Amino acid sequence: MAAQRKISRQLTLELDAGNAAIVDIGKMLGPTGVNTRQLTLDYDAATAGQRGDIVPVVVTVFDDRSYALRFKTPPTAYLVRKVLGLAGGSARPGTETVARISRQQLREIAERKLPDLNTDDVSAAMRQIAGTARSMGVLVTDE
Repeated sequence: MAAQRKISRQLTLELDAGNAAIVDIGKMLGPTGVNTRQLTLDYDAATAGQRGDIVPVVVTVFDDRSYALRFKTPPTAYLVRKVLGLAGGSARPGTETVARISRQQLREIAERKLPDLNTDDVSAAMRQIAGTARSMGVLVTDE
C-alpha cells in the first residue's frame, strides 16, 4: 500500500499566463522549500495558450516538498474588463455607469467561467456574471 502524502500548505496565486514572475511565486512559496523555478516552468508551459490572461492556480504543497497544480478560470471582473476594454470599474457603482455589456457578452463570459462556478446552468451563471458587472458599474443591456 502506497503511503499517503501529507499536505503541508495550499494556496491560490493569480499569475500572468505563460509569463509568471518567479519573484511573485518565490515570495509566496519560498518558505515551503518548493523548487520555485520548476513550478514557474510548469505553470508557464500549462498556461502558454492563454498568454495575456490572468490564470489563478491552486498550489498544493506536500510535506516531501513536491507540489500539485490545479488551474482555474480567470477572475470574472478581469473577463468583464477584458471584453469591454476597461482599465477598471466605477468608483461609485450603482450611481455611475462606466460601460454597457450585452447579454451575448455575458453568455460568452459565463460559458468560460462555468467550470469554476457553483452551477451547471448557463442562465444562472449569466446572472452571477451580471451581478459582478453591476458591482463594477457596468450596465447590462438586452442588445
